Amino acid sequence: MANILIVEDEKSINDLIMMNLKLVGHEGKQAFDGNEAITVMDGFQPDLVILDVMLPDKDGFSLMEQNIFKDIPVIFLTAKDSITDKVKGLKLGADDYIVKPFEAVELLARVEAVLRRVKPAERITTIDNTIIYLDQRVISVDGTPVDLTNREFELLEVLINNRNIALSRDKLLDLAWGYDYFGDTRTVDVHITKLRKKLKFENRIKTVFKLGYRLEV
Repeated sequence: MANILIVEDEKSINDLIMMNLKLVGHEGKQAFDGNEAITVMDGFQPDLVILDVMLPDKDGFSLMEQNIFKDIPVIFLTAKDSITDKVKGLKLGADDYIVKPFEAVELLARVEAVLRRVKPAERITTIDNTIIYLDQRVISVDGTPVDLTNREFELLEVLINNRNIALSRDKLLDLAWGYDYFGDTRTVDVHITKLRKKLKFENRIKTVFKLGYRLEV
């Protein structure tokens, strides 16, 4: 997992981002204004920076212009939603630009995408006696290979990338099936049942009452 610096002046948002990052296994540090970000960077080499634009002291654009995060991927997370601001942020070298308000699952997906691009590594997840090779799409349970359908694997990958986070059935449909899927949410229940049985995840994939499911690890 990665070390991530969060530079956001609203403490509640900063803490929420850190909490969600930690839930999926990341670590990191927090800064609440531009000058504090510079101080934190002294002796700290994060794998990724999540950066607000409108900050006290020095704003996010200024920090990028001063090359504070040299050779470190940056995701802007800001309320500034104009095309001009987005283009400016990307031209300054940001790897992504997310507009507030945002959903935690979207932010985690963007973080995962940037890290995979700039810090490629074999993605292996071990849960109990189940070993999952995400890139090769190979799974073994108690040393025995297990076959999943493409949809089952995509659903499993969504659960892994958002482990310990409750996801609604609609959100799972969006992430694993795609926005153009017109089936009902019972499809999710059927596939979850199959994953539990095949992977022996009866005690790992929890049902969240009146919402959906959560992979607990």
